[in-house]
Amino acid sequence: MTTLSDVNTTGIVDAVRLGCRAMCQVLNADDNGVPFFDVVARPNPKMSFCPYTSEAHVPGRFLNALLTAEDLLGINLDEEAEEKITRAAFLAYEGTLPLPLNRNKIGGRPVNFLPHNIREGFHALYALVRYRDSQQARELAESGIDAIFKYWQASSGWDYPRLESDHQIVVQKPRNFLNGLGRSIGSLVKYYQATEYGPALDLAIALKDKAVAEYFSQDGSYEDAHGVHCHSTTSVLSSLAQLGDLTGDLTLRDLVKAFYDNSLWEIRDAFGWSIESLQPSEKYGRGEANNSADILETALILGSCGYPGYYHDAERILRGHLLPSQLRDVSFIANTSNPGNDDGERDVAGRIQGSFGFPAPYGHQPVNLSSVKFNADIVGGVVGALCEVLRHVTRFDRIGHWVNLFFDHETSAIGVQSPYTHSALRITLKRPGALFLRVPPWVNIASVKLDGIAGRLEESNNYGLLAAPPVNRSIVVEFPLARQEITLENPAGLIHVQLEGDRVIAMDNFGADLTFFDSL
Repeated sequence: MTTLSDVNTTGIVDAVRLGCRAMCQVLNADDNGVPFFDVVARPNPKMSFCPYTSEAHVPGRFLNALLTAEDLLGINLDEEAEEKITRAAFLAYEGTLPLPLNRNKIGGRPVNFLPHNIREGFHALYALVRYRDSQQARELAESGIDAIFKYWQASSGWDYPRLESDHQIVVQKPRNFLNGLGRSIGSLVKYYQATEYGPALDLAIALKDKAVAEYFSQDGSYEDAHGVHCHSTTSVLSSLAQLGDLTGDLTLRDLVKAFYDNSLWEIRDAFGWSIESLQPSEKYGRGEANNSADILETALILGSCGYPGYYHDAERILRGHLLPSQLRDVSFIANTSNPGNDDGERDVAGRIQGSFGFPAPYGHQPVNLSSVKFNADIVGGVVGALCEVLRHVTRFDRIGHWVNLFFDHETSAIGVQSPYTHSALRITLKRPGALFLRVPPWVNIASVKLDGIAGRLEESNNYGLLAAPPVNRSIVVEFPLARQEITLENPAGLIHVQLEGDRVIAMDNFGADLTFFDSL
């Protein structure tokens, strides 16, 4: 089966809406609506509870994405589903420790503490404070920050014996700092932005200092200390980018940029596909869309700092991998007999449509791997990143209009028709101001043709500048979508790709099933 994707900005909005629908569908009716975590699509479709992540992890990803999408796009959320997800988020805080805990089993009490889940806990509380003005969430977040300062120190880490003694919990120790508390820097930044609660920023900076001192060097080298779980690395990288953007820390920005330019290539390819794990035994090339989403968010931040090449990387990540990997065609997912009437086996295909998972660059099922999974938390992570994309497609500021990504887009300041969905790039300004168009590296700016305005594009830091464009009149910008061929390195072997502009038109797939593009 081949699933071909037509990716444009309407496609981004559609992807967000479909992802939101999936998040509202994968709630366990046999568990008071707590979201599932494990989601298997093939060979035996089933959604399952996880004793480490179901309530402590998934609701935070969901609330961050759902409430952001509602605010940004005006999506009408399923109120009953939102109530269930919110209730699940608060369930994780029903222990005596004001940090997210998980139950050992459905019907049990929250006792399992994984520092890995603190990021998601703060994401849930941030979203409920910012978008729902929840006093309960605010109190829990601020109590949680106090608890971290009480039980954790940068030099010695967690005081696990005292945690267990004081709170009668079961601690699951993270692989390392990045795999645990370090991941929460970005969600603390968001909480501070929403509340201006100083200790949240203090904690984020303390965590940043440890991450920089022990894991991220100025030369951008990939340290063995990062470990094998690649999402821990990418989530901390995007967190550091968020913190640097908030504080204007140029040294931190340069460190993020150096790691992005150098060692990130240890775990990604030219389309932002990123391997799930560096375990030596995992040679089949299973990726994780969460990683790609973090890389995308980091690229957007670097692009906004005056490095437009990162916007080009973001566009390739979107067109070449992330959006094509969304689960849309669910016809391959078998029906189950479900003799026990288990909600986890009911209409799996229909409920997970719109999810993201563990793809190869070429399709849902990496060669030499028998299973296909779309774990529920991943859709929240990717939808949250797609919402950030919509903030960056265009920008209007005191300097003028900026067109950073070539997608169909409409705001109160500008209308853009993409060259990928129309015969040419068309731009209509609704407010006066200079116009800056990002010029992809495969476009010769001197050969660009304009209609609707006299003159030509002037080059300015990889943007084409029109100093005095007309308002309320279409400007047509014509350039060919250049044909290109590139080769990706992958654990399964070299993958040859044909491109038209930044759109993939064909890709090697080793004869795999469930592919995204035509085969070379």
